[in-house]
Amino acid sequence: MLVNALFRAELGYLVDTFEAAEAGGNRNYSVLVEFAIGRVDASEAMESLGVDSDEDLFLLMARARLPIPRLADNRTDAMVEELVRIHGR
Repeated sequence: MLVNALFRAELGYLVDTFEAAEAGGNRNYSVLVEFAIGRVDASEAMESLGVDSDEDLFLLMARARLPIPRLADNRTDAMVEELVRIHGR
């Protein structure tokens, strides 16, 4: 029960922060969310945000209280294709 309450509180915070950023015309939070869910890769996120190091990008992720990102779908797909090619399936 406590975990559900913590999850709901965190989700509420994320939604409120996202909506506030969007209302203010600030796309930075949106870029960070897109990076966190794998819609853009690190280089695209860094270019959009105007940062030039992975460290700065991950510091922004931490400050935004966003989770560690997963690989972008296109990178995951490419890795799967490479594994299939290597193993000949």
